[in-house]
Amino acid sequence: MSDKAKYPKRLIEVDLPIKRISVQATREKSIRHGHISTLHIWWARRPLAACRAVLCASLWPDPADPLCPPEFRETAKNLMKKWAKDHLFLLQGDESYQHFKLFQNNPDKLNDNLELRRALLDFIATFSNWNNSTDQNFLDTSRELTQSAHEALGGIPGTKPLVVDPFAGGGSIPLESLRVGADAFASDINPVAVLLNKVILEYIPKYGQRLADEVRKYGEWIKKEAEKELAEFYPKDPDGAIPIAYFWARTVICEGPGCGAEVPLMRSLWLAKKSCKSVALRVIPDTENKRVDFEIIQDATSSYVKDGTVKRGSATCPCCGYTTPVASVRKQLKARRGGASDSRLFCVVTTRPGQHGRFYRLPSEKDFNAVNKAKEQLERRKKEHNGKFNLIPDEPTPMGGGKGAGRAFSQRNYGMDRFEDLFTHRQLLALTTLVRLVREIPFQNNEEEKLLLVAVKTCLAMAIDRCADKCASLVIWNIPAEKVEHVFGRQALPIVWDYVDTNILSDIGLAGAIDWVYNVISKEALKKSNQGTVYKVNASKHSLPDDIAQAFISDPPYYDAVPYADLSDFFIVWLKRAVGDIHIDLFNLDLSPKEEECIVDEIKGKDNAYFESTMAKAMAEGRRILNPNGIGVVVFAHKSTSGWEAQLQAMIDAGWIITGSWPIDTERPGRLRSQDSAALASSVHLVCRPRENPDGALRTDVIGDWRDVLHELPIRIHEWMPRLAEEGIVGADAIFACLGPALEVFSRYSRVEKASGEVVTLREYLEHIWAAVSKEALNMIFKDADASGFEEDSRLTAMWLWTLSTGNGKVESNEEEEESEEEESEGSKKKPAGGFTLEYDTARKIAQGLGAHMDKLYSVVEIKGNKARLYSVSERAKFLFGKNDSLAPKQKKKKDKQMDLFKELLADTEEINRDTGDISRPEAGNTVMDRLHQAMILFGAGRSEALKRFLVEDAVGQDLRFWKLAQAMSALYPSNTDEKRWIDGVMTRKKGLGF
Repeated sequence: MSDKAKYPKRLIEVDLPIKRISVQATREKSIRHGHISTLHIWWARRPLAACRAVLCASLWPDPADPLCPPEFRETAKNLMKKWAKDHLFLLQGDESYQHFKLFQNNPDKLNDNLELRRALLDFIATFSNWNNSTDQNFLDTSRELTQSAHEALGGIPGTKPLVVDPFAGGGSIPLESLRVGADAFASDINPVAVLLNKVILEYIPKYGQRLADEVRKYGEWIKKEAEKELAEFYPKDPDGAIPIAYFWARTVICEGPGCGAEVPLMRSLWLAKKSCKSVALRVIPDTENKRVDFEIIQDATSSYVKDGTVKRGSATCPCCGYTTPVASVRKQLKARRGGASDSRLFCVVTTRPGQHGRFYRLPSEKDFNAVNKAKEQLERRKKEHNGKFNLIPDEPTPMGGGKGAGRAFSQRNYGMDRFEDLFTHRQLLALTTLVRLVREIPFQNNEEEKLLLVAVKTCLAMAIDRCADKCASLVIWNIPAEKVEHVFGRQALPIVWDYVDTNILSDIGLAGAIDWVYNVISKEALKKSNQGTVYKVNASKHSLPDDIAQAFISDPPYYDAVPYADLSDFFIVWLKRAVGDIHIDLFNLDLSPKEEECIVDEIKGKDNAYFESTMAKAMAEGRRILNPNGIGVVVFAHKSTSGWEAQLQAMIDAGWIITGSWPIDTERPGRLRSQDSAALASSVHLVCRPRENPDGALRTDVIGDWRDVLHELPIRIHEWMPRLAEEGIVGADAIFACLGPALEVFSRYSRVEKASGEVVTLREYLEHIWAAVSKEALNMIFKDADASGFEEDSRLTAMWLWTLSTGNGKVESNEEEEESEEEESEGSKKKPAGGFTLEYDTARKIAQGLGAHMDKLYSVVEIKGNKARLYSVSERAKFLFGKNDSLAPKQKKKKDKQMDLFKELLADTEEINRDTGDISRPEAGNTVMDRLHQAMILFGAGRSEALKRFLVEDAVGQDLRFWKLAQAMSALYPSNTDEKRWIDGVMTRKKGLGF
C-alpha cells in the first residue's frame, strides 16, 4: 500500500455521531435485565452501545468517498429509503426521525452521497439504543449493510467479514460483531473470559431459547436438591419470616489497660436509613462479661445513633473507650486468617410473606445452632471428599502490596492467604453443595444432548459464581437501599469489617442468580445470529493465519489499571470445581495464567517496559492477521500521557497508520473521577489501517518530510477541533480525539526525517500535537481576541481549566475516586488541597505548547512530584495583596472563614478611609490575570467601593483584555466554585461602571 490510500474510507474514518452514542453508552450502565454484564462479572467491560456503533461504522464504507463501491451505495440507498417509507414509526422520539421524515417526503435526496452518509450515521446512532438491539428491523438492515459492504469490498460472496478481538474480556465487541452480521473470533488468555465468551458467542447462538429453558429446568432441580440439603442451616422464623441475610462483624480483643473486651468491628450502627424508614443498633457495653450486646432501634434519629466501632482500621472499644491501633487490629486478624470463622453474628434481616420491605431482628439461639451445625457438616464432608480438587478452595489468594495492581489486594494483610479464608463455614458448605449438584447433572448418551448439557452446566456454573460474589465475607450491606451488595463493588479484594452472609436458598441467592442467567440467554436468543469462535490464545502469539480478518477491533489492558488475572482467580476456584472436567483445556492450571499476562505488576516483576514490549507484540500480531485493506480500532483510556505515548508507539512500530480517533463517553454521569486523569470522561477509539504492501508485507520504504508534516498538522487540527466542539467534546477528551487526524499525517510514513536526515521520534511529534491543539483551543476559548495578547499566566490558566473541562460546563472534582470504607490506612486520609490538578507531564506539554514557563509562574502553579496544581484564586490572595512574596496556601472550609482571611489581608495592605469606613483599592497586579483575580477577591470580600475604585480610578477596567479574559474564564470555572461566583459578580459591575 502506498502512502495514499487505495481503499474507500469507512464511515468511522470520516464521521461518527459520538454525542448520541455516548448518551446510549452511559444510559446502558444502568440497564440490568438481560444485559450480558449480568451473566458474569467482568471488569471494565465496554458498553454494547459503543461497540455496536463502532462496528457498524467500521464495517461500512463511506458512501461519499469517491472509491466507495457503487453496489454498496445502491444497497444503502434502497435500505434507507425503505426506512423512510416503512419503518419511520420506529424512529419516533429519536433525533433521526426528522431526517428520515425529509427522506420520506423526498427520497431522491438520498441520491446525494452526503445525505446518504447522514442517513447511515443516523441509523447507527438510533441502533445504538439498547431498546433497538434485538429489534428485527434494525438487525436485518445492519446485517444486509454489513454483507453488502463485505462483498463490495472484495469479500468472497456468501462469506461474512471476520472481526477479531484478541483481548475479548467480557465479550462486548465480539457479541456486537455477531449482532451486526459479521463473524467473530474472540480470544483471551484468561479462562473466565474465554468461558463467558463461549456462552454468549457459541452456546446462545447455537441453542437459543432452548438453552434458556434447559438452564431453567436444571436450575429448578438444583434448587430443590439444595433446599433438601441446606434448609436446616437457614431456618425460617417461627412466624414464617424468611431470613435473607445475616449480619456479621469480625472481632478483636481490646488492648486497653485491664479491659480485654471483645470488640465487634462495625463501620456503622445503621441498618436502614431512609426518609420513610430508619433502623439502627444501640450498643450495650457489658464490662463484666467483656463483650457488648445490641438492641435494635426503630425510627432511629442521627442524634441518637452513635458511630461505628472501627474507623480507618483502628477499633474503639465500647466498654472502655480505648482505641486499638490499626497495626494491632491487623495483627490479631492475621493470626486468625481474617477472622471470618469466628466473627460475631449480630443481626438478621428477613422478609415476611404478604408484607413489603425488610425486617430486622437480633439473632436467636436457633440461628447460632444452625451456624454450628453447618460447620460440623462441612468438616464431615471434607473428610469424606475424594475428588480431583480439595472440597474447599485452598488455592492462594493474590499477593498485595506495592504500586499498581498489587494495591487492589489488602486481604493478605489480615491473613486471608487462601481463598477459603474469604468465606464462612456456612458459605463454603452452601457453595460446595451447588458445585457438586452441577457436576451430578447426568449426561445423556446422545452426542447432541451431551453437547447441550455442556452448555447448560457451564451456564449454571456462571450462576454459582454469581452466588459466590454475594456469599463471601467481603460483602457489605447497602444501608440506604437495604440490599446485599457483592464482593466486586470495585476491582479489588479489600478487607470488610462487618459483612453480610446471604441466604443461598432465598430469592436473592441461587434463585436470583439463575434468573439473571436465564434472562441474558433469553434476551440474546432473540437476535438469532450465527455462532462465533472462541479460543484461549495469547494476543502476542496469535494462532490465526496472515490476512484472515477484515477488522481488528479490541479493548486492550491499560498498564496496571485492572489486575484481571488476580481478580478472576476468585471465580476460577469455583469454576474448575464445577466444570473443570468438561473444560479441561481452560482449567489445566491451579489458577489463571499469569506468566504471559499483559500488565504492570511490581509483585510479579512486570514493569512498564514489559507491558510496552508485550503490547507492541500484540499490536504487530493484530496487523499480521488483518487483511491489507482491513480496518482496526483500538480502545484506549489510560490516564497518563506516557501511557498514551507508549500505546501509540506500539501501534506505529507494529505498522499501523492511525486514521481517526473518537472519544465516546462510557461512564455514568456523577461517577467520581480523579481530576488528574488525562481522559476524564471518555474511552478514545483509535481508528487505524495496516501500513502494508498489497501482499501483506510491512511497508518500510515510505519516508516523510518533517517540514511537510509540520505544515499539515495545524491545518488538520484547525479542521477537527470545531467538529469536536459541535459534539460537546472539549478538554482532555478533545486533545486525545485530535490524535487520530494528527497521527495520520505522521504514521502514514515508515519514518519521518528532518532535512539533516535525523529521524523524528513520536515523542517529539506529540509535543507538536499538544502545541497545535493548545493554540487552537485558545483561539476557541478567546474567540475574537488574539490569545497572544495575554500573558503566560492567563494563557496557561485558561488552557489548564479547558483541559479539565467535560463539555457540560463542569470541571472534574479534585476528589480522588471514592475509597472503600473498609480499606484501612495507618494515617488519616489526606484531604484534597483544592485548586486544579493535572499530571505533571500533561501540564508541561500544555505550558510548552503555549510558550509558558511553569517554573517561573510560582504564584500560579505548584509542582510536586508527578503532579502539577493550579492554585485556587483564594490561595493566591496573599501573593496578590502583597502580604509577603511567597504563597502560604491555607484552604478554608467555610466561606465566612474565607471572608475573614480576605479581610485580614486587605486590612494589612490597605488604608481605612475614616470618612466612609471603606477600604481603598490594592496596588494593581502585574498581569491581566493578577488584576482579574484581585477584582474577584475584592468582590468575594464584599468590598464594593474598593472594587469600583480598582476598576475605575486605576483604569483596570479600561483594559479590554481584562473583560475578555473575565468572559472566557467565566465559561471555564466550574459552576459550583467560588471562582465562578466571584468572576460573574465582577462582570455584573461592568455595565454599571460604564465599561
